[in-house]
Amino acid sequence: MMRKIERENTGLLQAGQDLVVAGYAGLAGTVKLAEAAKEELSRWFSDEYMEEIADAAPLCPVSPEFWRSCGAAEWEPAGEGGILTAIWNLTGAYETGVEFYLRQIPMRQETVEVCERLELNPYRLYSENCVLLAADSGSRLVRELKQAGIPAAVIGWAEKGIARKLRHGEEAAGYLERPQPDELLKLGL
Repeated sequence: MMRKIERENTGLLQAGQDLVVAGYAGLAGTVKLAEAAKEELSRWFSDEYMEEIADAAPLCPVSPEFWRSCGAAEWEPAGEGGILTAIWNLTGAYETGVEFYLRQIPMRQETVEVCERLELNPYRLYSENCVLLAADSGSRLVRELKQAGIPAAVIGWAEKGIARKLRHGEEAAGYLERPQPDELLKLGL
């Protein structure tokens, strides 16, 4: 049984709505990893690439009024535990299911490469300034966000029931597991 989560937002998540990720999953964690594991990562990456990672600025947080004006009905900031925790929290708060495509989640190549080298899951990596949004029209929301300079993608949709279905490409990959500790904790950060 899922527990009800108190929401600060006044929106609503309903079956049939699209789920959109705004910002880059794991980018804030990638910046922290590049600083903390600089010596180890420098064996694999050039100094220029390491500087590029260190200078990668996650998107600035945007106000709830902005999300609403773009067409979002509800949202969940990603942070500790990454984007997968945000998906779990949002769907749990409304006791609704979800079907989403893992590879549709916006992520920078630097995040993928750093996590690969450090054997970490980028989807469970600290994701400050990345937000999961629900909207009646995900494509409209993505268009509005991109016009504002914010990378975004429709990753799935809310469904009736409580199943949290995860897909890789066209194939079902299973179900979303309960939130796990943030990947930064594996390195003591």
